[in-house]
Amino acid sequence: MKTASDAAPLLVVENIRSGYGETEILHGVSLCVERGETVVVLGPNGHGKSTLARTISGLLPPTRGRIIFDGRTCSGLSPEALVSLGMVHIPQGDDLFPEMTVLENLLLGAYRSLAWARRRQKLAQVFEFFPRLRERQKQLARTLSGGERRMLALARGLMADAKLFIIDEPSLGLAPVVIAEVYRWIEQIKSQGLSILLMEESAAHIENLTNRLYLLENGKIVREGPALDLFRDQAVLKAYLGAEPLDE
Repeated sequence: MKTASDAAPLLVVENIRSGYGETEILHGVSLCVERGETVVVLGPNGHGKSTLARTISGLLPPTRGRIIFDGRTCSGLSPEALVSLGMVHIPQGDDLFPEMTVLENLLLGAYRSLAWARRRQKLAQVFEFFPRLRERQKQLARTLSGGERRMLALARGLMADAKLFIIDEPSLGLAPVVIAEVYRWIEQIKSQGLSILLMEESAAHIENLTNRLYLLENGKIVREGPALDLFRDQAVLKAYLGAEPLDE
């Protein structure tokens, strides 16, 4: 039986303002992520996507506004506290421990006490999803290819037994064929019913992944709505997505 908290959105961001020093990057951003939903924040490079991810995950304190996660107001909580609540931020690049093995990096993802108790079960799930990591579990992370490092970063997030994945530009710096593979991995995460908030500059691989889109420009949300509606909006496609409308 669902409770009232189960019916509420998993993440609500209300009128967030944030930035660095005297420079405000986000100018009143609001969004929400329902449970089991994949939401994409799409926008050009340098318009605030990473700042938004860092603010939600506690790496950057908001100057105004409110963040509610799993029914709890959590604006100003530390990243460690938010991880304990079930929020995992996978930043640009990979942010791995390069001199540690693949297995050691994965186990660090399960440092929360509840996740640690289930580490063997989660590790088996990760190796089922990503058999390449099983093969490379004794390798140092620095010896992996760019795509494999991105795979390991996503897998480490799975080890945390998270409720929400905040994934910042997973395609950054990768070859097109590797990007397609990364998005297949993200689809696997989505297939488990997990909630995802994804920051992206390119719309090339998100059509079949996202439920809703937010278009971010100059630190403000300029359009939002169901993904299919925005992908069929010719003006939006030309202005923000650089693509052609989907066929009817």
